[in-house]
Amino acid sequence: MIPGSPFTVVDGGLSTVLDAHGFDLRHPLWTGRLITESPEALVKAHLAYLRCGAEVLITASYQASVAGLEHLGLSRQAAEAALASTTALAREAALRHGSAALVAASVGPYGATRADGSEYHGDYGIDEAELLDFHRQRLEVLVASGPDLLAIETIPSVAEARAVAGAMLSIAPTPSWFAFVCRDAQHTAGGDRIEDAIEVAASIPGIVAVGVNCTDPRLIGPLLNRAAAVTDLPLVAYANSGQSWNAAGAHWQGEPVPADDPALVARWIDAGARLIGGCCGAGPTQIASLRAQRDAIALQG
Repeated sequence: MIPGSPFTVVDGGLSTVLDAHGFDLRHPLWTGRLITESPEALVKAHLAYLRCGAEVLITASYQASVAGLEHLGLSRQAAEAALASTTALAREAALRHGSAALVAASVGPYGATRADGSEYHGDYGIDEAELLDFHRQRLEVLVASGPDLLAIETIPSVAEARAVAGAMLSIAPTPSWFAFVCRDAQHTAGGDRIEDAIEVAASIPGIVAVGVNCTDPRLIGPLLNRAAAVTDLPLVAYANSGQSWNAAGAHWQGEPVPADDPALVARWIDAGARLIGGCCGAGPTQIASLRAQRDAIALQG
C-alpha cells in the first residue's frame, strides 16, 4: 500500500486485455500459454494497465504450473524457468513505462490449472496434502523469481487456504495478499463462512492484506464488512464483471456489472479496502476509472 494514499490501484484482468488484443485463450493454460508462445504479448498487456494508472501488476502465473508447462513439452528445468519468467515480464513492462509499479506474482488456486472452472466451487476430489504439495512446488519457483509480493488469489475454500498456509511454511516469509472468490455475500465459492476463511488467511506469516477477488461487485462490500470484523489487516478487493463462468462453453455469461462503480468502491474503502483493482471482465477502462477515483479522493483529503 502507498503511504498516505486512500488506496493502491491494482491492475485488471490479464485475459480481458489479451482477448481485446485478439488472442484465443481457450487452452488449458489460458493466459499462461503465452508465457512461452508470445511473452511480448504479456508485456504489452501489462503496459496497457500501467498506462491507465495501475500501481501493482499481477503476473501471468495464475493458471500456470510446472506440471502444466511440462505438458506442453518443456523439461522440468525449462518449465520452472518459464513460470519464473512471468515476474521478469511484468518487470520489463514497468521498466519500459518508467514506472515504479510493484509486481505481484499470481498464486492461483489448484482449480485454475485444471481449466474446468473448478475454482468456482473448490470441489477438486483431492486431499489437503496433495493441495499442499501442489502449492509448495509453485510457491518455491515464484518466490525465487523475486516479485515484490505474492497475490494469492481466487481461493475458493478454507481447505485450500489451509493447504496454502502449510506450503508457505516451507518458504521464507514473503509479503502477500490473500483473496477469496465468493458465491454470495457471506460465503466463499466453496461454501465456507468468509469470516472463517479470512481468519485462516490472516494467520499466515507474511500476509499484508486479505479480502475478495473475482466476485460480483455487488457482493464485495458486505463480504469486506464481514472480513473487517475478524481482522485488522488492510483489505484487498478486485471484482469481476458480475457475470458467471460457463465452464462448458469457456466464456462468461450474464449481464455485466461495472467493477468500478463509484458508489460500490466507496463502500469498499469504508470497509477498509486499501488495494483495489479489477478481475475478469474489468479492463483498462475500469482501472483508469479507479485511478481517477483514487486521485480525486486524495485531492479532497
